[in-house]
Amino acid sequence: MTWIQAVAHVHSTWSYDGSWELSELSAKFASRGCGALLMTEHDLGFTQARFDEFRDACARASSEQTLVIPGIEYSDAANCVHVLVWGLNRFLGEALPTLEMLRAAREAGGFAVLAHPARRQAGSRVEPEWLELLDGIEHWNRKYDGWAPSGAASRLLDQSERVPFVGLDFHTARQLFPLAMAVEVTGGLSETAIVQALRERRCEARAFGRAVNGSALRLAGGALAVAERGRRMAARTARSLGVFRPAPVNKV
Repeated sequence: MTWIQAVAHVHSTWSYDGSWELSELSAKFASRGCGALLMTEHDLGFTQARFDEFRDACARASSEQTLVIPGIEYSDAANCVHVLVWGLNRFLGEALPTLEMLRAAREAGGFAVLAHPARRQAGSRVEPEWLELLDGIEHWNRKYDGWAPSGAASRLLDQSERVPFVGLDFHTARQLFPLAMAVEVTGGLSETAIVQALRERRCEARAFGRAVNGSALRLAGGALAVAERGRRMAARTARSLGVFRPAPVNKV
């Protein structure tokens, strides 16, 4: 058995708002010690034919250092509730009702994670039936939660026994951050082995190389929340003074 670092919730130019090619992402994260990239392209504009092409592109972008695993971020019609799904050979559909999508993903053997519960208060919309079909909940999303994990996610995790997930929600270099899933892989490195390990809970969420589940996360949560409030306040001040400029997309 081998533990690898898997970076989750990553978008490439296969998403309408992605800015990095799959090959660029593979090379960048390989240089950061990443053994697997869990891609999550937006469902908008996808068809089964396009999904087949995407799976082939992920295989071509993979290297000996980093396996690029295809996945889709499914959104409801209101673009409020988003679910990350890996482990499927077929595209489930665009803008599906969440319960319908989760049932289809479970029947097809997919691994489903509720994305960024704090975004647009998506966590408050979660129904008990969804929790039965979800495999994980994104506890910390770099893009929307910033430097601290989500309180909305913590409440959902307390109500269920889902896997706590961390994800970058990577679109640009702004989301580069030391958040990753440590995954224990049996046998050779493959998409099937990664998804099976996640399903069997042979994984843990890590920040800065340390586990962020349970008591360790709760102890650090207060300090992280203070840091995040300070970061957001500084950003708002910079914008009001007109000194804020978007960070350049650095693909080096």
